[in-house]
Amino acid sequence: MVYPLGVIGPWEIVIIALVILLLFGGKKIPELMKGLGKGVKSFKQGMNEVEKELDDVKKDVEAEPKKTIETTGEVKKDQ
Repeated sequence: MVYPLGVIGPWEIVIIALVILLLFGGKKIPELMKGLGKGVKSFKQGMNEVEKELDDVKKDVEAEPKKTIETTGEVKKDQ
């Protein structure tokens, strides 16, 4: 099967896994995966914090016109 440019096929994944196994050995791989897992967890936490901040800003922006309307209360006519 031919994959488009930039797509990794199953054989490429197997070759990469074998090269990693040869370079680092069986004992070092669990430590590398643990570090990778911590990195992914930290990245997800950072993304969740950014999404929460964006939601807070969005709520503030949406609430701002309502406050303005409530505080002015009356419509003035030009005479």
